[in-house]
Amino acid sequence: MKKRKGDGLEYNAPGAFSKRVVALALSIPKGRVSTYGHISRAAGGGGMAAQSITSILSRAWDEGEKGIPFHRIVYADGHIWISPKYRKERMKLYKKEKIEIDEKDRIKNFRDKLFEFK
Repeated sequence: MKKRKGDGLEYNAPGAFSKRVVALALSIPKGRVSTYGHISRAAGGGGMAAQSITSILSRAWDEGEKGIPFHRIVYADGHIWISPKYRKERMKLYKKEKIEIDEKDRIKNFRDKLFEFK
C-alpha cells in the first residue's frame, strides 16, 4: 500500500481517508473556513467523496471527537449549512471568530476567509 509522506498511515488502509478528513477538519484555523470539496481533495478523494465528509465527521463526533469545527466547513459558494435548531449557536461562533454572514447565509468576503490546505 502507498504511504503518504508525513501522515504515518497507509494511504489506502481501511479508515485512512476518514482519519485524514478528521485531521484536516481539525486543522482549519479560527476565523477561516474550508469547503467539503477542499477537504475531500486534500484527504486524497475526488469530487464525489466530498459528499461523504459530513457523515465521516458526524461519525467521528459520535465516537468522541468533540472538537470538530462544523461551522468552519461550508459549501463551495460560501453558503453555510444552518438549521433552526443550531442557528443561534452557530451565529455566535461566527461572530466570535469574526466571520460575517450575509442575509442569504453566505460568508462575506468568502475568498478571503477560505483556508487552502497545503
